[in-house]
Amino acid sequence: MRKLNLVVVFNKDLNRVLFCIRAKEPYKGLYNFVGGKVEKDESNDDAAYRELFEETGISSKDITLDHFMDLNYFKYENNLQVYYGILDHEVDLVEEKNRLEWVDINDELLNNNKFAGNYNIPHIIRQIKVYLNNGTGIDRY
Repeated sequence: MRKLNLVVVFNKDLNRVLFCIRAKEPYKGLYNFVGGKVEKDESNDDAAYRELFEETGISSKDITLDHFMDLNYFKYENNLQVYYGILDHEVDLVEEKNRLEWVDINDELLNNNKFAGNYNIPHIIRQIKVYLNNGTGIDRY
């Protein structure tokens, strides 16, 4: 399976998430999490930090990433690793290829004409926020 990652970056108040606006397919023109491919002989964690830094300028000095979940798409042979982190402080973003934008967490994330991932984005954000609010108490969802 090909390994890919997505990095969900929250602001300190947990009410905004950082998105890139895709400059190429898949999902050209849509908002998506930053991320990319895990290189051969690269650890999953190293790949998440590398992709985050390359696409945003955010480094391990600004944020601690946690490997939260994997989505396996067996028919596409993709392993999508989802990481998240909360910024420790304000940062000046450095755009690589895709424009970057902070987006409020609200029902607009359900707009499949604006956001990539076929509704995975609100699902991923919701699961992370449940975990952050309840720890492993998923039964309190």
